[in-house]
Amino acid sequence: MTFVTPSLLALIFGFASSAILGPRIIPLLRKLKIGQSIREDGPASHLSKSGTPTMGGIIFITGFLIALITSGIVNSKILAIVISTLGFGLVGYLDDYIKVVKKRNLGLRAYQKILGQAAVTAFLIFYYMNYIHTDSHIIVPFLKTSINLGILTVPFLVFVIVGTVNAVNLTDGLDGLATGLSIIVFSAFAYITYKAGYTDISGATLGLVGALAGFLIYNYNPARIFMGDTGSLALGGALSAIAVISGTPLFIPIIGGIFFAETLSVMIQVGFFKLTKKRFFRMAPLHHHYEQKGWREIKVVYVFWGVTLVLGIIGVLAY
Repeated sequence: MTFVTPSLLALIFGFASSAILGPRIIPLLRKLKIGQSIREDGPASHLSKSGTPTMGGIIFITGFLIALITSGIVNSKILAIVISTLGFGLVGYLDDYIKVVKKRNLGLRAYQKILGQAAVTAFLIFYYMNYIHTDSHIIVPFLKTSINLGILTVPFLVFVIVGTVNAVNLTDGLDGLATGLSIIVFSAFAYITYKAGYTDISGATLGLVGALAGFLIYNYNPARIFMGDTGSLALGGALSAIAVISGTPLFIPIIGGIFFAETLSVMIQVGFFKLTKKRFFRMAPLHHHYEQKGWREIKVVYVFWGVTLVLGIIGVLAY
């Protein structure tokens, strides 16, 4: 079969699966009372969202798996991406479960999150070093060249994987924000990986794009379901795996610039407060800062989507 056929199938089946699963999963989660708790110190406009079903990441994760199976895009590289997605998604699921079902607001303890993320990160790096790594595999944006980081490869990959996973997680705070951003980011990576010769990874990535698009129907403002840490950590796991295995991790800060701006805003807020006992931003992560400045939630989402669309085009041109 040509590249177009399985990739198109993955996109269509991913979308259809999520779109069909949504009306079945949402009532079930509502019946089980798996609802989102809203921070009391967060924007007042968010209090009305309390009780909205969460853990919705299971919808597009399932849609993604169905897309891969039905389109026949399955090999060792794709399995590694799936394991990274499911592994980080499992850490998020346990965190959501403890928060929502066990009613322990903080979810997993810090050391438990670290251990869980470390285990999946170790797997992904092991796979890369033993089955993918070559002397010059990491592509440098704009320069049309590849580099070998030598002994810095492993620490670099740890930084990329853990940073990406948690950056996507921090971005999930407004209706449709992380979902829409991810659709744009993964679409750009689908194109780049295709041009890099990884047609299998590109097709799988389009399957995830389709699954996210189907999920957005229910996650768009006003959201009927949230992805929860189950979804946001899974997306970070998928993005980091796709980039690492295809040799394109240096494109993440460009295309996923909003993800890292959100993370940087939290780091600045914490550091500045410790030094001055004052806040640098009105609220962190960054999307809440703009809400506190008076922007409507939907405006923040659209602006962040627009910025990411531009960054995605820049990332594609950088290749």
